[in-house]
Amino acid sequence: MYEIKGVVLKKIEVACAIIEKDGLILAAQRSEIMSLPLKWEFPGGKIEAGETASDCLHRELREELGVDIKIHAALPPTLWQYPDFAVCLHPFVCTLETFDLQMHEHKAICWLTPEELPSLDWAEADIPIIRDYLQYFAERGKRETSC
Repeated sequence: MYEIKGVVLKKIEVACAIIEKDGLILAAQRSEIMSLPLKWEFPGGKIEAGETASDCLHRELREELGVDIKIHAALPPTLWQYPDFAVCLHPFVCTLETFDLQMHEHKAICWLTPEELPSLDWAEADIPIIRDYLQYFAERGKRETSC
């Protein structure tokens, strides 16, 4: 549970993947029957009791997209408050280890350049993740080009 200004909300811990492939990032659109219908998100899911965020991410991506991933970096967790619940997102920068993407839960997926990420209608909790990823991406680019 999470309390803010005297209001107690259910708090959900979620792991999410920023999947990079050939300079592009994977975005997934939630289906019409999911909460936050048709919003875009980084794929992932709820962390179960006794499960680490990284273990959750491996499990969820196998279930949702039928893929295995390699985790390269963890970004800072982000807490977001919706009207009736709060979500703490644990983002990881990943690459695919298997490439046959299958949509078991999402309506659509697309690959975008980092600069194109803000163009989609994202779930609000994912917006700070985009900001953090773009900062990570810029800093990583500086390290890769320095002597």
